[in-house]
Amino acid sequence: MPKHPKHLLTLLEFSNKELLALLSLGAKVKKTPARWKKALAGKSLAMIFEKSSTRTRVSFEVGMTQLGGHALYLNGNELQLGRGETVSDTAQVLSRFVDGVMIRTFSHQTVEELANKAGIPIINGLTDTHHPCQALADLMTIQEEFKRLKGLQIVFVGDGNNVAHSLMIAAAKTGAHFKLVCPPGYEMDPAVVRMAETEASKTGSRLETTHDVQGSVKGAHAVYTDVWTSMGQEAEKAKRLAAFQGYQVNEALMKESSQAVFLHCLPAHRGEEVSAGVIDGARSRVWDEAENRLHAQKAVLLTLMAKSK
Repeated sequence: MPKHPKHLLTLLEFSNKELLALLSLGAKVKKTPARWKKALAGKSLAMIFEKSSTRTRVSFEVGMTQLGGHALYLNGNELQLGRGETVSDTAQVLSRFVDGVMIRTFSHQTVEELANKAGIPIINGLTDTHHPCQALADLMTIQEEFKRLKGLQIVFVGDGNNVAHSLMIAAAKTGAHFKLVCPPGYEMDPAVVRMAETEASKTGSRLETTHDVQGSVKGAHAVYTDVWTSMGQEAEKAKRLAAFQGYQVNEALMKESSQAVFLHCLPAHRGEEVSAGVIDGARSRVWDEAENRLHAQKAVLLTLMAKSK
């Protein structure tokens, strides 16, 4: 058991070179899946879910199966965590049973506590602050479309949430430019922005935030959005619907950039953050993006777990 295993918590755990290597491995796994079918034979991944999921659960479970390993679904409410066992104790127990843990939870502190005490790799499947696995699939999809990342313009229209945070960090580390277009009061966490700015200073990436939708996607290569009300924010739905009026990604907005593809992490609410014509249109890459969750996460599993224990 490695004393200090490699984790995936925010993408900042990987150097720029390592991040590009992850994307390259994801592309290889996608192209020649049979080559890797025994790569994680005998390995087990514990999957802890304190938030509901479609893509995260299916992609990780199928990914482990396709790599020859085994995935265990653990509902957070059914674990001893739900009865007061500390995160630290859970991390140390699971480290004796399995080869890796993927957790989808609320507080990012929970993931950090797991990683601090675990003797095995911890993978952040989503927290309220970061969604690194989604960002990897996003970059993979953009790279497939434009054959590069450095110098491309990614525009995120909507809430400065966990998805935006991770995509900003990913862009900064690969030299892509990132712009958030949001209503006042829905900007990204300043602490996360500072992290990304440190990375951007090394790659030449430009990071910006604007509240002006008009003209915001001109020259963009990828236009991205997410739901206006995320899990845990249901009480704010009416307020958010009002605040985000005018920030829908629709046909008129997409006309500002003839080269841009449309991305969405899903699930989507047609008629709110995106029009049906855009998400179901010819420039949408959301289904490729969803599929790439599987390939990008298989690359993560191979990188973190192939040599563990």
